[in-house]
Amino acid sequence: MNAALTDAQQRFLVDHLSPARPSLRVAFVTETYPPEVNGVAMTMARLVEGMHERNHDIQLIRPRQGAHDAAGDRFDEELVRGLPIPRYPSLRMGMPSKRALVKLWSMRRPDVVHIATEGALGWSALQAALLLKLPVCSDFRTNFHAYSSHYGIGWLHKPIMGYLRKFHNRCDWTMVPTEALRRQLQAQGFERLLVVSRGVDTKLFNPTRRSAALREQQWGVSEGDVVVGCVGRLAPEKNLDALLAAFEAIRQRQPRAKLLFVGDGPQRAELQARCPDAIFAGQRRGEDLAAHYASMDLFVFPSQTETFGNVTTEAMASGLPIVAFDYAAAAQLIRHGGNGMLAALDQRQAFVDAALELALDAPRRQAIGAAARASAEPLDWAGIVAQFEGVLAGAMQQHEVLPATTRVSVVPG
Repeated sequence: MNAALTDAQQRFLVDHLSPARPSLRVAFVTETYPPEVNGVAMTMARLVEGMHERNHDIQLIRPRQGAHDAAGDRFDEELVRGLPIPRYPSLRMGMPSKRALVKLWSMRRPDVVHIATEGALGWSALQAALLLKLPVCSDFRTNFHAYSSHYGIGWLHKPIMGYLRKFHNRCDWTMVPTEALRRQLQAQGFERLLVVSRGVDTKLFNPTRRSAALREQQWGVSEGDVVVGCVGRLAPEKNLDALLAAFEAIRQRQPRAKLLFVGDGPQRAELQARCPDAIFAGQRRGEDLAAHYASMDLFVFPSQTETFGNVTTEAMASGLPIVAFDYAAAAQLIRHGGNGMLAALDQRQAFVDAALELALDAPRRQAIGAAARASAEPLDWAGIVAQFEGVLAGAMQQHEVLPATTRVSVVPG
């Protein structure tokens, strides 16, 4: 039977299903969580907190992040052993834990399991859930298969995709953040995919956070100088050469322009050597991060490996004009020339030209930034959590009707 979902089926699941009981017992399994800084960690925290606020019984299973890491007391946290991830020393990889999870869930059975990452811990959780015949949902959040080409292991692309397909096709549902990614994965044999987007905190990320003191005292720029910024990991998969090409074109026309990097990563030393006049702000969080966004003049985002790209919505909410490739969240949310600027994936010169065009036109930057803010305002997390809740409830309802090995849609079209 065809496992693809019709639009009507997706709308039914995401928009109309409500929890099958007043309070669900949800086990979240993730290999990354705050204070780690990345899109998956931030999104998982929003979903966990959102479900907790909706009076669901939460169990969070994650790797211990350090010797002094301790479980919180707001909901049930189970910490497992972890190892540093190669090239990502600030992150931990969960160790295989199937036996421990089977024991844990046999004593206190969750209504549904949600797996955010596909590492050893995620695989253990999937195997334990299938053994115990628990409903299980997953996320496709990180393009590990795309990253492989940037780290000299492109030959692993096919086996990585094979593993990811096997992993997600054993779940009741897999959530993806964009319709484009859903179509791409479906064409590669992934089944039971649902689009659940990501939200943004429009109170935190806000144009009112713009700081003249930050610009003048820390960055050494005046109000008339153009600050071209990017937020994210400083790593090969982020395509930062395209950003450098765009900034070089801007600086030739505006010598006082400044380049700002917010984030850290393995390419930082190389970038500092190549760009000695750039500002390297490192990792920022909370209101400090929001002030860095709002104090930029132009957000130039060159990545082509995101599954979504939370920085896109954060920059939009901050009232920034964005230049990005026609991909992931940018493709879904930006109208070229209206609330941002887009370039086709294979058109690097168009990307550079769009950045230069906005850098030279302050009134247009302001108009596009205002439109970006207006586009971001409806993207609140409350609505995303409600959609997520509906998918979990749908997985439970489907699981009660069909055995886990059948895995076909029973949603009316």
